[in-house]
Amino acid sequence: MSAGQEPGAAGPGTGAVRGPAARRMLVGARLRGLRERSGLSRDQAGYAIRGSASKISRLELGRTSFARRDVADLLTLYGVPDGTEREELLRLAREANERAWWHRYGELVPAWTHRFLDLEETAREVRAYEPCQIPELLQTEEYTRACLAIRDGIREGDRRIEIDERAAVRRLRRRRFADDPGRTLAAVLDEAALRRFVGGPELIRGQLRHLAALADTGRVELRIIPVGEGPPPLSHGFSILGFAGGALPDVVYLEFLTTALYLDKPADVAAYTAAWGRLSAAALPPDASRALLARLPGPL
Repeated sequence: MSAGQEPGAAGPGTGAVRGPAARRMLVGARLRGLRERSGLSRDQAGYAIRGSASKISRLELGRTSFARRDVADLLTLYGVPDGTEREELLRLAREANERAWWHRYGELVPAWTHRFLDLEETAREVRAYEPCQIPELLQTEEYTRACLAIRDGIREGDRRIEIDERAAVRRLRRRRFADDPGRTLAAVLDEAALRRFVGGPELIRGQLRHLAALADTGRVELRIIPVGEGPPPLSHGFSILGFAGGALPDVVYLEFLTTALYLDKPADVAAYTAAWGRLSAAALPPDASRALLARLPGPL
């Protein structure tokens, strides 16, 4: 993932940044801004902390943990004296090394999703496009378990503990979203995903009722692309994470079977933001989407 941040000082919104990955990105952006204002190259900064330009790059991109000595030496090099700014950055660097809430499930959660779990928790706005399934933050417990069983080839009674642990992570994600009234979610999905046979007709009907209830809360904007309107504009799903106060750049997340991409270069984010606009335009507006939900009987 590229940096994508504008160099800056403390910046607004830092108090709302949660999770090690998000804090690493924030500290990295702050360090980069300080270095650039000091007129120093990555080579010069790396030499000052007994490292290299590539180490400075990893620190500034938030791709590695922070040693307190390295951060302190860089702050001294960049002319940051003792005081509030220095103590805040050292505190953030220390917190960036702490374990995340999902750590106890780390062995069963794919490694490429670890950063996403942190960033999702910090994001104030999530825009998700899913052509094949219900977005994970909108799933019922039963739907989650059925999807995990299908995707991982796990059936009832076979490695049940893995389903339990992975379902627990999604349950906690949904709870954290529900407990933070400042966060919103906009989702575009294909009607075919709502009609797909996942776990049986009763399970799907319960999932549809859950979606309708969430759409009525005002925190979830749901848009549905009707069947018969042509193929979905994009065949793969993605999420755009937006952060309050400009503390972090928007991040586009794309997950595949064995890996994931995190995009935050302005050009990449702009391309997916434009794609999101086209998807939203192709879908029914929220009121019509809720009406469609009420008419759906379940799988075809």
